[in-house]
Amino acid sequence: MNKHVLETAQLLGEAAAEQASSLLNDTIAKQGYARIILSTGASQFPFFEAISRKSIDWSKVEMFHLDEYIDMPETHKASFRKYLKERFLSFASVKKAHFVDGEGDVSAHLVELSEEIRKAPIDLALIGIGENAHIAFNDPPADFETKEAYKVVELDAACRQQQLGEGWFESLEVVPTHAITMTVHQIMASKTIISVVPHAVKAQAIRSTLAEGITNTVPATILKTHGDWHLYLDQNSASLLPVNQG
Repeated sequence: MNKHVLETAQLLGEAAAEQASSLLNDTIAKQGYARIILSTGASQFPFFEAISRKSIDWSKVEMFHLDEYIDMPETHKASFRKYLKERFLSFASVKKAHFVDGEGDVSAHLVELSEEIRKAPIDLALIGIGENAHIAFNDPPADFETKEAYKVVELDAACRQQQLGEGWFESLEVVPTHAITMTVHQIMASKTIISVVPHAVKAQAIRSTLAEGITNTVPATILKTHGDWHLYLDQNSASLLPVNQG
């Protein structure tokens, strides 16, 4: 693990974007293309703002994303497809974007997504950490065993409360209860993982992730077993770490 603590969320986003752009450019130079996984959510705003200013040949990049709510229309402000089209594809004309779509025939869509993501290794995954320490929508207790690439999951109460708190929904009652998520196994198969985790609401999740052993009750702890994981924090999200860890 490589941990980086920046003063602010904006500086965190800039530092993570600098590493991501350098890695993508090096990968494209070596193999002619790059494959990425992207996170969404309010915590990722500083990263997307920063990487929009980087010079990357996006036409050689293939994009996957992590998750989407079941039966969520793309027109809804909480849709992750909408999020990525507005905050990423608005400046990044990628070679191909593979969207997770929770409408229609979900089973057939999971098969299609799985076939696409398994065609070649993922070079870089941007994997956030939720307030309940989930990665993607793998809430605790997360499934560390399945070898599937994507699956349908039921969202726990803390996860749904986070979505409400970030302002995506008007009440808890309308927050979806189920979603499609990339699995832990598929996330961990990525060559490099960068986690952008700012803000005080993530401080307890970060403390648990770094203090606990590897456990599916704190799903993000699995990231510590990855050979090339980079964790970016700001002073707020690092605020509960011991002094010698922050």
